[in-house]
Amino acid sequence: MTIPARTDYDVVIVGGGVIGLFTAFHLSKQMDPRRILVLDRGFATGGASGRNGGGVRQQWETRATIRLARESVQIYRHFARDFGYNPWFRQGGYLFLAFSEGETRILHNMERGVQSEGLPIRYLRPDQIATVVPDLDSRSVVGATYLPTDGVILPFPVIWGLLNALRERGVEVAYRTSVDGILVNDGKVQGVVTGKGPVRAGRVVNAAGGWSREISAMAGLAPLTRPTLHEILATEPLTPFLDPMVVTLSRGTYFSQTMRGEVVGGLTMDHSASSRTGMYSSREFLVEMSREFCRLVPRLADVRILRSWSGFYDDSPDGLPILGEDPKLAGFFQANGFGGHGFMLAPSSTRQVARMVLGEKADIDPAMVSPSRFSGSSGNRSVEGLSLG
Repeated sequence: MTIPARTDYDVVIVGGGVIGLFTAFHLSKQMDPRRILVLDRGFATGGASGRNGGGVRQQWETRATIRLARESVQIYRHFARDFGYNPWFRQGGYLFLAFSEGETRILHNMERGVQSEGLPIRYLRPDQIATVVPDLDSRSVVGATYLPTDGVILPFPVIWGLLNALRERGVEVAYRTSVDGILVNDGKVQGVVTGKGPVRAGRVVNAAGGWSREISAMAGLAPLTRPTLHEILATEPLTPFLDPMVVTLSRGTYFSQTMRGEVVGGLTMDHSASSRTGMYSSREFLVEMSREFCRLVPRLADVRILRSWSGFYDDSPDGLPILGEDPKLAGFFQANGFGGHGFMLAPSSTRQVARMVLGEKADIDPAMVSPSRFSGSSGNRSVEGLSLG
């Protein structure tokens, strides 16, 4: 276990994944970096930041999410230059597939919103899909959307680049250091309790991903998020044949091909939200994913699976991230609820969180992302229906 260098800081961030690290990076540009502490009970990339498919897309239903994703794409495009680590961000696009008329209506609505933000999305008829993915069996596909500026990134260099930048700036990042409690007094956060004792701080950021509900509960708050286990696999390397990430609306199936030729993909299983504990990989998933591969890309029928793994989505009730100060506890900031898209939205959403922590006005509608949106009646609250894949 790493012991923090001091017992008091201005900001403590709980969670050393991509959300926590990017939040610390943005904060370090506006305040004394030595007064920022990042804590994580595991190791770098031990959570969802090292267990995801690396997709970065701008195809969403809500304007707020589209804008966050568009900004993230621009940051990732320049990440190698700015951080000195190349995450191999490849903009091969995202291809969304619809298998019913109802799903095509969802895609058309999404297409209009994405186009209104100036992004070059295209709607494709089934006979046009072969121009993007020639090997895809489109006989049961009714329609699709394709955005060529979406892409896939290698997660690990992003974490390494952020860690290196934070250490150079003097931000303290302590892995193998558990947070066992949140210090609260008179409705205000006072710090955290670690495995080695208390650490004082007037501001605490909950960026714990799939464990964010546990951190909220420690602060005496009703958890807003729910962890769901999602599995993923990689095949043996193949000659390159697939440029975009392919996603189905029907099951949330997604897959892309890495630079080494592996096909990496996952889908939503019925047991994703079960009470089973641990990050396991199931036989049922391997069977279902194999069936999806054979249905969508028949040439994959004889391809061998090399490995599979799993990680937690951190789901919010409406599919939108939860960002900002909790209305029930002063100084306690939420930066979670990203579902399976924390890596995708991290660069931009954490800039918003940092502004909120510093007491500045965020340039995103707080009604869309603030924890306070769950305090009253739902009313006309927005819902992000494309929180999948």
